[in-house]
Amino acid sequence: MISRIDHIVLTVRDIDRAAGFYSAVLGMQVETFAGGRKALHFGTQKINLQTLGQETRNHACIGSGDLCLITDMTPQDLLEHLALRGVSITEGPVAKTGARGPITSIYFNDPDGNLIEVSSYD
Repeated sequence: MISRIDHIVLTVRDIDRAAGFYSAVLGMQVETFAGGRKALHFGTQKINLQTLGQETRNHACIGSGDLCLITDMTPQDLLEHLALRGVSITEGPVAKTGARGPITSIYFNDPDGNLIEVSSYD
């Protein structure tokens, strides 16, 4: 019935700051849509950004996101990339299980405290 995730939404304090982080650190493309809203595009997916209270149909709170993103970079190359951008690592590299099997993951937080896991398939 379900074939893929189209987009997810993160609640952040400052949309421009969040967009800058994801663009500079993870290479996502920032897009403005629907009357000034912002999204982060990568591959065939996107992350929409919202501020607290912008969407009243969900129970959003700042910093509650927990994402796993897949990269083709080696864990060592990813660590070096993140270090050059001043990103503090909270865990990893560590062996985990992804949707398609074993992955190696590195964890860090975005400026709003959302947990970001960047992983590569072994």
